[in-house]
Amino acid sequence: MRARVNLPRTAPAGEVVTVKTLVAHPMETGYGRDVHGTVIPRNIITDFTCTYAGREVFRAAFHPAVAANPFLEFHLRATVSGPVTFRWRTDRGEETTVERALEVT
Repeated sequence: MRARVNLPRTAPAGEVVTVKTLVAHPMETGYGRDVHGTVIPRNIITDFTCTYAGREVFRAAFHPAVAANPFLEFHLRATVSGPVTFRWRTDRGEETTVERALEVT
């Protein structure tokens, strides 16, 4: 999975910042068929978590009805400088992690 994250590098203390993520993933439901009529096996992202300075600040559960290449937008309050970690997991056990630093000024 290729993931893109939009998070400011710096923010004033107490400011609410917007976080945007996009992950490239087909989100196959297990009901589709290829050109030969063979069922395409289920392959979906099951959950997403975001931690900020070691604390979970956002979590999402995905289901087969979610479109391919899921996009998320959420907000967090900049309180301390530290890492912001984004993690996507699939029902096949694959995991993608992206980490960005947020500096609070």
